[in-house]
Amino acid sequence: MTPEFVIQVLRETLMTALWLALPMLAVGFAAGIIISLFQILTSIQDTAFNAIPRLLTFLATLILALPWMLQRATAYAVHIFGDLSRYGR
Repeated sequence: MTPEFVIQVLRETLMTALWLALPMLAVGFAAGIIISLFQILTSIQDTAFNAIPRLLTFLATLILALPWMLQRATAYAVHIFGDLSRYGR
């Protein structure tokens, strides 16, 4: 295996991990901003108010995005393990 090939495989792995995590990260960021703004506007400083809606949004996002995430992870695994002979060179 050449160094360029190893870099390409690592790049594909990291990009796949980024795309799999991106929906959860984006929703968590947006939910955090919205909840923080609501807390600032209403002067509510309860920690449960901060955690519970964020957990619910994560759960909803996971349920909605899971089929896409599984399809993407499966496609990557098939791509990597589909032709193992290219790693033996």
